[in-house]
Amino acid sequence: MGYYNDHMDDENKRSKKNRQRTGIAGFIGAIIGALLVVFSMPLLSGAGLLSGLAGGQEDSSVTSENNSAEDDIFTEQQQNVNVSVNSDITEAVNNVSDAVVGVFNLQRSEFWQEEEGGQNQGTGSGVIYKVEGDSAFIVTNHHVIEGASQVEVSLSDEQRVEAELVGSDVLTDLAVLQIDAEGVDTVAEFGNSENINVGEPAIAIGNPLGTNLSRTVTQGIISATERSIPVDLTGNGQPDWNAEVMQTDAAINPGNSGGALININGQLIGINSMKIAQSTVEGIGFAIPSAVAIPVIEDLETKGEVERPQMGIGIRSLSEIPSYHWQETLKLPSDVDSGVFVTNVAQGTPAQEAGLQEYDVITSVDGEEITDGHDLRKYLYTEAEIGNTIEVTFYREGEQQTTELTLNAQQDF
Repeated sequence: MGYYNDHMDDENKRSKKNRQRTGIAGFIGAIIGALLVVFSMPLLSGAGLLSGLAGGQEDSSVTSENNSAEDDIFTEQQQNVNVSVNSDITEAVNNVSDAVVGVFNLQRSEFWQEEEGGQNQGTGSGVIYKVEGDSAFIVTNHHVIEGASQVEVSLSDEQRVEAELVGSDVLTDLAVLQIDAEGVDTVAEFGNSENINVGEPAIAIGNPLGTNLSRTVTQGIISATERSIPVDLTGNGQPDWNAEVMQTDAAINPGNSGGALININGQLIGINSMKIAQSTVEGIGFAIPSAVAIPVIEDLETKGEVERPQMGIGIRSLSEIPSYHWQETLKLPSDVDSGVFVTNVAQGTPAQEAGLQEYDVITSVDGEEITDGHDLRKYLYTEAEIGNTIEVTFYREGEQQTTELTLNAQQDF
């Protein structure tokens, strides 16, 4: 037993010593491992530094930060590109939108109809282009206010105010209204339509289909800068005038008439007037160019009308009547197949003083060939002026004659 105990004691002592050595070795190993990790960090950082320098960075932490900075720059560049495109349009619209108003054509009905439905109401658009003193002036289309017994205007804050008709011109389809300037904060600035090029952005603002869609914005381009569109003003199916307009593919719908067509700078370059409304046609709308509108607006403001020269006759084109009347009734030579014939001569007019008579057929004025009524009106309204003396060539009873007359101011179209 003594031996066994002594032996166990020796074994325990040796085991204890082994555990101590193992613990010391483990402790030393841990310390060495920690030191290796610590000393390896600069090397890892150096590797990161090399990687960073290859990418233009200073260290791994800087690499992460700079990558983030690069992402921010890239994102900012993307945002700048998007904003530069969108802000041009939105800024242009913001400059003008509040100057676009709704125009209400009120036509009084019979008493019993008023009880049932009040007043007949048509709607269009208009643009505030000037504030002078206590008054604001609005340009719109003649056909928007035609036949109205009363006109009202809806402002950007939806306030409706009564408007006074200053003047209207059927040929250019323009009208000027006047309202109280109270509540008017935005005025549209005219641009020069003669500087517009095909393909430039065009933005239409108006009230399509009524004021529920007020100040609707549509975008397109200028499709053509000069278009001459025949217009029938008398309802007889024959063109009485050619409207000089710009063409755009910006959507123009009923109710847009009289609204604004603006350029990318937010300047008013046209007054929306008409569109070709056919099921097979898309994106063909027209606006009255500012270069045409401005002088008409000035005349309407100062005179209430556009003064144009007149001869004092009623006319019809030869093409409007059967050709057998050309020889049987008007006694024209067989080689005369175009011109206008006189339907009546007003008393006290230049035509009466010059000796023109009913059924005279006018074929030229100042040497310019006249093939129809549009040609005669165009010459008088664009080439001649009030007070000018013109030479008229005409046929009477088959004989060619000439006379001179001095134009005076037109009274009625």
